[in-house]
Amino acid sequence: MSIGHTLLGLLESGPRHGYDLKRAFDEKFGHDRPLHYGQVYSTMSRLLKHGFVEVDGIESGGGPERKRYAITDAGITDVEHWLATPEAPAEYLQSVLYTKVVLALLTHRDAGVVLDTQRAEHLRSMRILTDRKRKGDLADQLICDHALFHLEADLRWLELTTARLDKLREQVTR
Repeated sequence: MSIGHTLLGLLESGPRHGYDLKRAFDEKFGHDRPLHYGQVYSTMSRLLKHGFVEVDGIESGGGPERKRYAITDAGITDVEHWLATPEAPAEYLQSVLYTKVVLALLTHRDAGVVLDTQRAEHLRSMRILTDRKRKGDLADQLICDHALFHLEADLRWLELTTARLDKLREQVTR
């Protein structure tokens, strides 16, 4: 996720302080990984340097000064470009799980146990996500569906690899 682009997009609805941006980010996107304040301010500093935001005002009160940021036309153009650019699909050609299976075979360990252990972990994660999806709002349901579909694909791969384990053992131990 591009934090900079996400913060710029949040600013399109109007100027905000760093604290307000963090709260909006966490509410919409940070359920599992809230943004740190330092990350907000370092990102805003970088966006300011590149001309994507400007300081719309500074408020002083009982604490440190609070800058209010506004998106610039260049920032809006940058968000539009980012939204229009497709993300590269993750091809998973460098899979840690595949590496573990092959290394288990190469070291004469039981790769079936590796696969079974991983299958159990995937199923555990799926139960947690399904429960979260059931209790969540639409945004939570959609993000859980995304994760669940990826876990289902992984489970299909685990089953296929289990079925082909003898052939794989022959090939990697030659």
